[in-house]
Amino acid sequence: MDFFDRFAIPHPSPVIYAAMVAITLTVIAIVAGITYTKKWGYLWREWLTTVDHKRIGMMYLVSALLMLFRGGADAIMMRAQTALPENTLLDSQHYNEIFTTHGVVMIIFMAMAFIMALMNFVVPLQIGARDVAFPRLNALSFWLYFWGAMLFNISFVIGGSPDAGWTSYFPLAGNEFSQSVGTNYYMIAIQIAGLGTLITGINFIVTILKMRAPGMTLMKMPMFTWSALITNLIIAFAFPVLTVALAMGTMDRLFGTNFFTTTNGGMDMLWANLFWVWGHPEVYILILPAFGIYSEIIPTFARRNLYGYKSMVASIVLISVLSFVVWVHHFFTMGQGAMVNSIFSITTMAIAIPTGIKIFNWLFTLWKGKITITVPMLYSIGFIPIFTIGGVTGVMLGMSAADYQYHNTMFLVAHFHLVIIPGVVFAMLAGLTYWWPKMFGFMLNERIGKWAFWFISIGTCVAFFPMFISGLDGQARRMYTYSEATGFGIWNMLSFAGALMLAAGFVLIVYNIYYSTRYASRDISSDPWDARSLEWATHTPVPDYNFAITPQVDSSEAFWDSKKNGHTLYKGKYKEIHMPSNSGVPFIMSAIFFVFGFAMVFSIWILAIVALLGIFACLIHRSFEQDHGYHIPVEEIKETEETLGGAKQ
Repeated sequence: MDFFDRFAIPHPSPVIYAAMVAITLTVIAIVAGITYTKKWGYLWREWLTTVDHKRIGMMYLVSALLMLFRGGADAIMMRAQTALPENTLLDSQHYNEIFTTHGVVMIIFMAMAFIMALMNFVVPLQIGARDVAFPRLNALSFWLYFWGAMLFNISFVIGGSPDAGWTSYFPLAGNEFSQSVGTNYYMIAIQIAGLGTLITGINFIVTILKMRAPGMTLMKMPMFTWSALITNLIIAFAFPVLTVALAMGTMDRLFGTNFFTTTNGGMDMLWANLFWVWGHPEVYILILPAFGIYSEIIPTFARRNLYGYKSMVASIVLISVLSFVVWVHHFFTMGQGAMVNSIFSITTMAIAIPTGIKIFNWLFTLWKGKITITVPMLYSIGFIPIFTIGGVTGVMLGMSAADYQYHNTMFLVAHFHLVIIPGVVFAMLAGLTYWWPKMFGFMLNERIGKWAFWFISIGTCVAFFPMFISGLDGQARRMYTYSEATGFGIWNMLSFAGALMLAAGFVLIVYNIYYSTRYASRDISSDPWDARSLEWATHTPVPDYNFAITPQVDSSEAFWDSKKNGHTLYKGKYKEIHMPSNSGVPFIMSAIFFVFGFAMVFSIWILAIVALLGIFACLIHRSFEQDHGYHIPVEEIKETEETLGGAKQ
């Protein structure tokens, strides 16, 4: 029995037992449903083995939405617990686990997946490519992310969730203070998912630099592609730091090394530095693609070209550079000294300058534009004031002397969420609505979408503005309860009400997807928004090969110019198209990574070795595999194009 005892939850509760039952019933229902409808073969052929960037993007999207509700459930429980003084809905241990998993799920498994979804689907289409540079690596990236997310999410029903905070600071995350396997899950699951992200970064850098359509120079790329390029460059430089830090933390916990201990030559502050050397660039890995989305949507619905294209590119590049020299502002209070804090205060405030340039460029784009208020445009306009408030409070936190007052209070929590929610979540919802017709062939209902926007935007303000007040009044973050005498109760109750409004907004989005799937017209054009970039020059649905004839690009708004100025996008005749073959190896290899990770979490060394051998076997199989893809003949291309309407000449 000792062997099985290690899998028990160290701090069980009725909520966790209910979750176990729900997970079990859900899995049974899914397996039974697929079996009953005889869809296992379809699922394997069309989805589990696909290397098509569009389908991979859709799988990222579904995963991101699932993680949004997983992390959102944690958020509601936290707000419910702190809504009343001395509340007993959650005990301290359960609360610690929830705010830890909330942060990790929302940042690593929701926001990153949303960004990867849109980058995967849109970027190859925007640059006129037929797929990414390395399609199998792209599939491997997704499945590593997926299985890493699954490994992390089983922690609360097998072995116990991590409870040292989403930053997992040592020595709190060491074996002495975190004795359950929860922090092992944190170290290994994020490592597996992070490996997939790093592979994606390399893949998209090569794709954007080497696979652009003829005539598309760097300064003719759409702004979302520019943001994707810079984001993936940041990934390539930042994620190896996280990889090394997680490896060192894993070795401390499993093998007794002393990288981050407070004795035997260890240095706990080394973890804080390594984490935030990755962590602050990670903020811009999330924000820059969002900026790119707004830069696509605002010109489309203002019916004007983007103001200050070159300055927008320059500001993205400058933000990416500065993102690597501000990390110390996350721990001004941890004893660096006045000189170091002053230097990082200056760099922190400096990063507001290129961000401000982008805000003003969007405003100038709107100025005198013929604005159409759609759901994507609502999110784009609503983002500007809320994000500006979040950004200005960030400058306040960037003043190291003042930060001694703000740090570790709810003021910081309000700042962070008022940057991330409008800066990332609004952008993802705007991008989802904007590109939904191209993905699925029908439009989401505008009326329901606008209701969802108002619930989410007002809910965001109601949930987080009160935290500025309670934080300045002294309420510490990460505290699971407080006394009535503190006076924090009214502000926390307001925050809970805002969280419920946010939840209602996201429920409306789910209802919108359901309603539109059932009732929305499928008779839409391939360009329902009258948009400007190349993804709208393809058919709906987009064929496997994306473009029957590679487009010829003359400007950063090639499709708009072809519509309004008579530029010819498609020159030449149909030619045979080479495409990559599907493969089950990425799925199988990533599933073995899951087994390896699970074995490492529980120190089951024989299983870990067997799984590691399985991973190497997959690598060897790929090394000797003779698979050069397949060719789509001209006759098939002609037939497809005639069915879909033909390449626009």
